[in-house]
Amino acid sequence: QVQLVESGGGLVQAGGSLRVSCAASGAIFTIASMGWYRQAPGKQRELVATTTSGRATNYADSVKGRFTISRDNAKNTVYLQMNSLKPEDTAVYYCNAVYGSLVYWGQGTQVTVSS
Repeated sequence: QVQLVESGGGLVQAGGSLRVSCAASGAIFTIASMGWYRQAPGKQRELVATTTSGRATNYADSVKGRFTISRDNAKNTVYLQMNSLKPEDTAVYYCNAVYGSLVYWGQGTQVTVSS
C-alpha cells in the first residue's frame, strides 16, 4: 500500500513564497509519475504540476514561471516550490502518484494566500 503525506501548507501574503512537500511510502516512488493538484472551494480539482520518473515536468499555464516541482528519490519526496503567490492560488493542494493503472492521493494540505 502506498501512502502520500503532504506537509508545508499555511497562510502567506500575496507575493510571498511557500514550499509544500509530499513524502511517499512504498518502493514505487522512483518509477511513479508524481504530481500536485489543487482544489479551491466550489471548484473542480485541477492539475498544478507533474514530474515523471525521468524528471520531465509539466505545469498548468496559471503557475508557469512561479511554481517549481522537484523530486528527491533518495528521500521519496516530491516538492512544490511556490513563489509570487496570488490570492487565486488559495486551495487545498493534493499530492498524486501514478504507477501504471494505479493512482494514489494524499490527504491534502491547505494553502491560503491573503491579499
